[in-house]
Order: sequence, then C-alpha cells, then structure tokens
Amino acid sequence: MSSSPIVTTVTDFLHTAEHALADTSTYIQLAILATIYMISYLAAYKIRHGIGLTHNEPDLTAHPVRKLAFRVGGILFPLLAIVLLQISTKAGEKLEYTPWLIESALAIAVLLFFNSLIRAFVMHKFVASMFRWIGLPILLLHLLDLLPAVISALEEVSLNVGNVSVSAYGVCRVLIFGSFLFWLGRASNNFGKAVIRKQESLDVPTKEVFSKLFEVGLFCIVVLLLLNVMGVNLTTLAVFGGAVGVGLGLGLQSIASNFISGIIILLDRSLTVGDFVELDDGQKGFVREFRMRYAVLETYDGKDILVPNEKFISSLMVNWTHKDPKQRYRVDFSVPYATDIRSMVELIKEAVAEHPQVISGLDVPFEERPDCEIDSFGDSGVNMFVEFWMLGIDDGKNRVGGDLLLIIFETLRANGIEIPFPQREVRILNPEQQNHK
Repeated sequence: MSSSPIVTTVTDFLHTAEHALADTSTYIQLAILATIYMISYLAAYKIRHGIGLTHNEPDLTAHPVRKLAFRVGGILFPLLAIVLLQISTKAGEKLEYTPWLIESALAIAVLLFFNSLIRAFVMHKFVASMFRWIGLPILLLHLLDLLPAVISALEEVSLNVGNVSVSAYGVCRVLIFGSFLFWLGRASNNFGKAVIRKQESLDVPTKEVFSKLFEVGLFCIVVLLLLNVMGVNLTTLAVFGGAVGVGLGLGLQSIASNFISGIIILLDRSLTVGDFVELDDGQKGFVREFRMRYAVLETYDGKDILVPNEKFISSLMVNWTHKDPKQRYRVDFSVPYATDIRSMVELIKEAVAEHPQVISGLDVPFEERPDCEIDSFGDSGVNMFVEFWMLGIDDGKNRVGGDLLLIIFETLRANGIEIPFPQREVRILNPEQQNHK
C-alpha cells in the first residue's frame, strides 16, 4: 500500500532535517549567522548613536536632509546584515560547500529590510499598506525563484484587440510600477523642493526657478520611465510626437505661454514670493506661491486669487514692495480758517511721529519724517494732509492710516480745534419786500 503525499512530504522533511543536524557545516553557519547579526547590530548602534544626524530625532522645521539622515539610521541594521550575509554566501561558494542556511537568512533579511524601508520612508498609511501587501509578496516570490512561473501564468491570460495583445501581466506591471513611479515622483518632488528652498545662499527668485526646473525635469523622467514600463517604443513615439506636437502646441498655446512667462518672471526677478502687487483691474494681494501655470495672490480678506503668469508680463502691474519695503502714504483732514496753522502743523507732526509703525526720529532722513502741509483752501476750512513713511502696506494688520486719523482727531480736539463742517449763509436782499408779502 503506497503512502499518502502528506506522509511522504513529512518523511522527506524529517530526513532532510536529520541530515542537516548531523552536518557540521550547519552549526558553522549558525555561528556565522550569530556573529553577523551581532556585528551588524553593534555597528549600526555605534554609527547611529555616534552621529547626531542619525540619533537625535529632528523637529518639523529641520532641514530635509537632516530628516532623511535620521530615517536612514533606522535601516542601518538590516542593511549591514544583508551586506555581511551576501559576503558570507560568496565565501561559502568559494569554499565549496552549500551555505543553504545563510542563503535562507539572507532572503529573510531582504524582506525585513524592505519592510524597514517602508516604515522609515513611506509616511502615508494607505501607500505603506499597499507596499506591504503587494511589494512583499512579489519580493518573496523573487527570492524563492517562483516569480518567473507566476509571470508566465499571467502572460497566458491575454486579450487580443485587433493587432494589440493585452495580457494580465502587462496590466499588472503597468498598475504596480505606474503607482510606484507616481509615488516616487511625488515624494522626490517634495523632497527636492524642500532642499532647494532651504538653501540660505540663494535668494527667493532663484529658489523658485530651480524648484520649477526640478519639477519639470522630474516629471519628464517619470513619464519616460512609465512609457518604458508600458512597452512603448520611444523612437516611434518621437516621430509620432513631432506630428502631434504641432497640434498640441496650437491647442495648448495659452498653457505654454503661462509656463514660459512664469520662468521669465522668476529669472528677471520682477516678482517674487512675498511681494505685494496691484493689477490693472484693481486686484491686490501678496504673492504666496508660483505654480507652473499661475501665481497665487492672497488678499487681506482671506481670498486666494489665481492669476495666470502671462498677465504679469502682458499687462500693467504695480509692485509695491519690489525694491524697498518702505512706502509713503498720506492722510487728509481739514481745520477751520481761524486755526493757527503753523502751531497746529507742529502738533500734528509730533502726534503722528509717536505711532510705532511710522518711520520717525532724528536719525531718519528729513524727507522721510512725518510732514504736515496745506493742500488747498476749501469751502468750509483749510484742507490739510499728513505724509508719512512706514514699512509694509497700509492695510490688514498694518492699517496705520485709520490709527492716524484717530490720533489727528484727538490731537485737534485736545487743543480746541474743531473739524469744520459745511456751512451756508442765507442773506435776504430786500427785507421790506419780503415782509410785505
């Protein structure tokens, strides 16, 4: 009576285990494994605690390279173990014995290293789960030399549409590698931009130029890699793209114009992040961000205005803070004709100069100090104005003009000077005739 397959499998496993336990090389490999893991752990511990970049956890405002170094410190142990296990495997082959135990430990170490990479570098929970549930099984099949068989089985499941053959393997490959390239491109883009914007030696326009060029270059690389994964012949695509490019160029002319305009703005430094600009249609706001197609203006009432980059070049724009953050403003008021103008002017100058945001003092050039002058003679009084300089824009949290109006009103009232109001005098030319009627 023949034995069942399960009994045969168990018997073979026990025979193999008995042979392995009786083999001296098994214990040698166990000793090598213990030594490798101890050396890897001690070396990783020494490196991580000996270098501040990999030991001390950075805060949210730290440099991106500093954060990357700390995450690399978390994968030192499995990485060193893989390197030493690989060396031991090659050494075993040279000594003409089969390091089967070390090879098994190497496969397990690779899986643990891949999991450490996910834990250290993939912050998004959903993406991390996808890598674990899809990437780890694929890696395990590769280590067990079962991946070619799975690929062959998937290639047999195909659908022919005319001259095009779509296989299950091709669809899975595009979905898996396409998702990976999309995530890798986005993560690399965020990291690269963060590194560029942390360079203190570069000014803001230069940082924005390099950030935009880095984004465009990375996008092109990701697209080319994705086309290669999809099996598209890039030579054929280049010929076909020349014909399609003309049509797309006409249809996407506005997008291309806005993109080139954004590059020109950043290169000639006519506009940068933080500038307060006023467009020809009256829209005002601070430049908060440059995108490939538009710039984001933030107004004082909390609105974000998306302005096409081309508009900054083709239309009139007033940049209030381009060269100097100092601005000059004026506040108008009136006083009665009976007022001692010379004395009142000095009182107003002193009162306005006391405001903390008004530029004043003996060390300030005379032309930038607060000044009060006569504007014109009105119907009800003398029209006056005060000119003053300040840092920033007179709006939002820097609404200095309203404060100065209140200061001027209180100063005039404290000195017995009233604000004139319209007065009309009615004269009766012939009172006797009016009484007769």
